[in-house]
Amino acid sequence: SAGLDQRLAEALAVIQNELFHLGADLAAPPPEGEEIAEVLTPQIESRHVAALETLIDDLNVVVGPLENFIMPGGASGAAALQLARAVCRRAERRAVALSRDEPVGDQVIPYLNRLSDALFVMARFENHQAGVEEPLWDPSS
Repeated sequence: SAGLDQRLAEALAVIQNELFHLGADLAAPPPEGEEIAEVLTPQIESRHVAALETLIDDLNVVVGPLENFIMPGGASGAAALQLARAVCRRAERRAVALSRDEPVGDQVIPYLNRLSDALFVMARFENHQAGVEEPLWDPSS
């Protein structure tokens, strides 16, 4: 909805669907000892985590290596992706806390971790595609 690059819009549509899997996974994790294949509720699987890692790698080829700390911002779509990243990191912290008290699917925390990294790289990609310079942190100011 932020007018993102088509490649990102397509990836985010898939991710949004997977987040519903993640919600189902948290609401009804498989009982201990049962495999994901035995559970009827959609679950986050290692293939979802691997897909995020592939997306990160593919986008990093375009934006290049990180050479400085980046501030959130730039193009409006990139800023929205940075906000989504912050929310995702918070969700990851809460999932870790939850995992101390009750079972959480094996791939939930890795997925959230990789998703926050993917959102960061997506923000960099959006700025790149929009021709907007990344806002860099200036430690001397």
